[in-house]
Amino acid sequence: MWRWPEPAAPAAAPAPASGTAIRLAELLTLRHQAARLVLPGHRRTTSPLAGPFRSAFRGRGMEFEEVREYQPGDDIRNMDWRVTARTGRPHTKLFREERERPVYLLVDLNPAMAFGTRVSFKSVAAARAAALLGWAAVRSGDRVGGLVLAAGGHQEIRPGRGHRGLLPLLRTLESLQPHPGAAAPPTPLADGLDRLRRVARPGSLILIVSDFTTFDQQARRHLALLAAHNGLLPLLIHDPLEADPPPAGRRAYSDGHRTLTLDLGQGPLATAYRAAFARRRDELTVFCHGRGVLPLLLSTAEDPLTVLANALAPGHASGRGP
Repeated sequence: MWRWPEPAAPAAAPAPASGTAIRLAELLTLRHQAARLVLPGHRRTTSPLAGPFRSAFRGRGMEFEEVREYQPGDDIRNMDWRVTARTGRPHTKLFREERERPVYLLVDLNPAMAFGTRVSFKSVAAARAAALLGWAAVRSGDRVGGLVLAAGGHQEIRPGRGHRGLLPLLRTLESLQPHPGAAAPPTPLADGLDRLRRVARPGSLILIVSDFTTFDQQARRHLALLAAHNGLLPLLIHDPLEADPPPAGRRAYSDGHRTLTLDLGQGPLATAYRAAFARRRDELTVFCHGRGVLPLLLSTAEDPLTVLANALAPGHASGRGP
């Protein structure tokens, strides 16, 4: 696990944005914009000693939950004597605690994310969205950590409170940003999800920011197990060109080293191209709907803050709290 120096205060002046590079200075300035976002599963609390998330852990806590028959090992200080006297059988009170919730951001920065035809690369859009979600979690009093997938492996950041939890993640996004033509192989989404299954305790919130190009059967299995005991919010990053090829005509595409000329505008190639993205989007949507979750779609041509603010507004069906 990396050790980081004491976090510096975010810069006051807006950082210049780049469509092709992830810059820590810009991610820091998103702190104030994230005030518009409220993550799934949160509610207000009036206690200064409790976190704002109502966890699934029962015990001697802050909020009364229910009365049930006494079981060996129950704390006799929680006996409900009125119900005991009325029924003739010992009953005890249960309470639901309010605790800080771990929030895990799984951010995909594999080489395929270093692509974009409008406004920014997918990797840059993913980093901006992840930073906004991370700052929203910090503002809500959650502990923030995560995994960053990149060519050749992944980097894990243990959840921490406030800036100390989020800043290592933001720095990792900058240091592991993808570059076209990377020699190392991509890290499958399944690897990151498998690792999260081992480190995320039940009741966590899992935020996945990826283009889901490696959302295979193994990844589905890990994600289904995660969703059974945790909150889930998938964010599918895509470029407009992936959803809809340009009009007919030969065009040159480059990764900075090589140039390829294609005509994707019509015919079987265009049909197959459209179908590939539609299949990926629909498979993720069907998978999530089966678990009561609505995935979010973010195009590189869209403003991440606007998309997230609309999707996370009260009454919207996106995401599911644990």
